[in-house]
Amino acid sequence: MIMRIALIGYGKMGKAIEAIALQRGHEVVLRVGIENLEDFTPENLETADVAIEFTGPESAFENIKKCMESGVSVVSGSTGWLARYNEAVNLCKENQTGFLYASNFSLGVNLFFALNTYLAKLMAPYPNYAPSITEIHHTAKLDAPSGTAITLAEQMLAELKQKKGWVNIAGENPDQLFIESKRIDPAPGTHTIRYQSPIDTITIEHEAHSREGFALGAVVAAEFLYGKKGVYTMKEVLGLGK
Repeated sequence: MIMRIALIGYGKMGKAIEAIALQRGHEVVLRVGIENLEDFTPENLETADVAIEFTGPESAFENIKKCMESGVSVVSGSTGWLARYNEAVNLCKENQTGFLYASNFSLGVNLFFALNTYLAKLMAPYPNYAPSITEIHHTAKLDAPSGTAITLAEQMLAELKQKKGWVNIAGENPDQLFIESKRIDPAPGTHTIRYQSPIDTITIEHEAHSREGFALGAVVAAEFLYGKKGVYTMKEVLGLGK
């Protein structure tokens, strides 16, 4: 199988995705960055089998919309736009395309998600352990907390009934799960889950060493989505269930 890929977002991540895609025998037929937005047209999109979209929170939804309205399935890794996620799902159905969003495409992170859910279930009966999340990314990352941190928080909140939501400001409300965001160069991404009691601390952590893991996951997701219609997640890509 050889896919024709449109890269929407041609920064460091887009170029890492391109390198992996070419290594796996695929063809990149369209590259759209801030310097050539005029090439982001329905005519050019229609030459692609699937679009891989990694841009910013302010443009992601409109990019996804344009791809779907051109009949092109979309793999999106942009974060900070999820207030419009349901609109994207409806567009996918209306245009009979495929759509796969993930806050993080790394295989290791998706296994970390499964571990996080399991640990939260174990910790739920023990409210004396105070949960928290710390995420560290490079200074060019525009959104805080990261999409990955929000996914981790939502998984924890589903199990830890003593917490009513999450906050990004320390000490704001003890009923809220605190997510600490740090921006330090160079830092592809570190996420730490901590349960702290007066007598001990339990910690799990995922640390990314480069962008290659994210890029590979995005290409594998596109390979999974190729020829499909409907909405999918990385759980289905990796065989981890719904």
